[in-house]
Amino acid sequence: MSQIPKQNLVSEDHQSLGDQQLEVLRFVSENAPITVGETAKVYGAPRGLARTTILTVMERLRTKGYLTRKKVEGIFQYSPKIEQDDLLKGLVGEFVQRSLGGSLSPFVTYLADSGKLNDREVAELRRMVESLEAQEEQSK
Repeated sequence: MSQIPKQNLVSEDHQSLGDQQLEVLRFVSENAPITVGETAKVYGAPRGLARTTILTVMERLRTKGYLTRKKVEGIFQYSPKIEQDDLLKGLVGEFVQRSLGGSLSPFVTYLADSGKLNDREVAELRRMVESLEAQEEQSK
């Protein structure tokens, strides 16, 4: 299997994320634009996270370049800086790099052995492999 290049795939200026930051980023991405108060109420409260904790996490995500904020009627609304699909691709690549040393083989093996892929996902993987093979043929 191929190796992922050693770089942060989300963006060269982005820093890696902790688990809590990743979860908050995913929540904000799915609900943007959203305020700290709304995030604290809907996401934080059920998890026992104080509003100040949510504010700190969201501000760190903004500092790292993952979120933007815009003042609307005196309240900051946060949105992801990049599209959710691009973000997820980058985070998966970062996971493969950090956790699997850049090797895709363990990741593909997990997908194949987990039995969690539905027919649509298997078909999509086949299309991706065919596309990769066609790219390899063109570069020869």
